[in-house]
Amino acid sequence: MMDTQDKFCVTNWLYKVGLRPTQQRIELANLLVGNNSHQHITAERLFEKAKEAKISVSLATVYNTLHTFSEAGLLNKVIVDGARCYFDTRLDNHSHFYWEDTGQLTDTPGNFLEIKNLPEPPINSEITSVDIIIRLKEKN
Repeated sequence: MMDTQDKFCVTNWLYKVGLRPTQQRIELANLLVGNNSHQHITAERLFEKAKEAKISVSLATVYNTLHTFSEAGLLNKVIVDGARCYFDTRLDNHSHFYWEDTGQLTDTPGNFLEIKNLPEPPINSEITSVDIIIRLKEKN
């Protein structure tokens, strides 16, 4: 399944934000960040990966775990539309391409976008982030 080194690293990843490292959290976290590669993943895709890895977990637990990781600041939630939500292991501010033909979410190259003239937020509020998703499809 996973060796002690992976378990230790992922356990620390959870501990640093105050999350209890349950066995299911450790196993799902290892699928997300255990190989140190960046990814955008849906709950359904993580559930498939868990099944492939013979990890016994329900889809509801995967959803809850991803939302818990996001609320703790371990993942960024990227909402493409009301029906599709991705979880991003890359935590810095960056924009995305959403490929409508395949449903894939990828990072845009570089940070060349310039956001200007944002409206003033309502009284007693502040802008915390601006999400940019550029929708693409292949030309015919």
